[in-house]
Amino acid sequence: MKISSIRSFLLSYPFREPIKLPFYGGERTILKRDAMLIRIDTDNGLVGYAPGPGSERAHSAIQETIAPFLRGRTLSDPDALRVQFLDGPGQNPDLAKVYCTVEIALYDLVARALGVPLSETVGGRVRDRIRLYGSAGMYMSPEKYAEEAAAIADLGFRAYKMRPGRGPDQDLETVRLMRKAVGPDFDLIVDAHTWWRMGDRSYDFATVERLAKEMAAYRVAWLEEPLPPDDHEAYRRLKQQDLLPLASGEHEPNELRFLDLVLTQCVDYVQMDVCCQGGFAMARRLFGEITHEGLKFAFHSWGTALEVLAAAHLGICWPEMVVEWLEYPCYSNEVRAGMYPFPLAEEMFKEPLEISHGDLIVPRKPGLGIEINESVIDRYPWIPGPWSYFRIDSPAETLAVTSDHSVKWEGKAAG
Repeated sequence: MKISSIRSFLLSYPFREPIKLPFYGGERTILKRDAMLIRIDTDNGLVGYAPGPGSERAHSAIQETIAPFLRGRTLSDPDALRVQFLDGPGQNPDLAKVYCTVEIALYDLVARALGVPLSETVGGRVRDRIRLYGSAGMYMSPEKYAEEAAAIADLGFRAYKMRPGRGPDQDLETVRLMRKAVGPDFDLIVDAHTWWRMGDRSYDFATVERLAKEMAAYRVAWLEEPLPPDDHEAYRRLKQQDLLPLASGEHEPNELRFLDLVLTQCVDYVQMDVCCQGGFAMARRLFGEITHEGLKFAFHSWGTALEVLAAAHLGICWPEMVVEWLEYPCYSNEVRAGMYPFPLAEEMFKEPLEISHGDLIVPRKPGLGIEINESVIDRYPWIPGPWSYFRIDSPAETLAVTSDHSVKWEGKAAG
């Protein structure tokens, strides 16, 4: 079969009012949530889909470079096409990362043509389910975090991830109250990336070390990004103390930095977002190194259900002792607890994902195994601009965040 067209659709869900979230060193403002849907058509009528980062930069890369490269080519082996792209336009590392996102749709197409699940085209599944953690809370009072942790447990998840940042004492009190609310057999995950985003009020190493020691008493499953992600030496120093499991990876810029994170034993859990950090190809290479080093992997997934499902198809090709966790963002609605609403995330599919006892049951139908709802393209038109801003009190500045989660900042915002 030949590739006939490649299209990418930028999507946005705007909030009725900006969401203001104060933290220890400033305030975060969230205006909207963005997403991308990628569609590839072939001359035999098959259609393949992939998630993408909701950024104009990625959209331009697809339309101006990747689509012209793929159009008209015979699709039988996505790996062979990738090698050709990397030998040409993909020598630009930013283009290479976007291509590996588009490539998910190529694997989907090959699987559909063969009549097998996508997982069978990226290694072959060794299980049918993958463990999820419900990911939600951001910059709330300790009591509100505890309430949300209990609500996420009531939804059937076996783990809850939250984002502290209200000051060292409140962060510790939050963990204490969460453990009290959910009991001893529920996993708590602390995503501490705000701790290094507070300007002059960012937590220093001694504060992070103290919090790690004290949070360990409440059996935290892992402490995520408590230090600047590019400071691997600081992670090594903290990990050598063996206080509690550490995780990082979602801000690694390239494979060499990932390998340094893995091979120098900086963390216990390596994290990666297949949507914006190198797709299936790089993840598969990293899994081998992670296995060799005796570490574990946990998918970062902070967008739509399509991102979750794509990651799951890859994850179940490896045993749970290697790929243990998949992040499931818990967005709120009229009847369900969670963060803010983001209906686009679930409306990407015509039917809901199957979740049982906190595990995602990965479909066995051909390709992704679920029908895409393209009506979201018209219902959620793109709104330009960053989706989120951090206002830092000292030094006074405002920084923007994009939907490419490997990029720490977009840059300084006007004003």
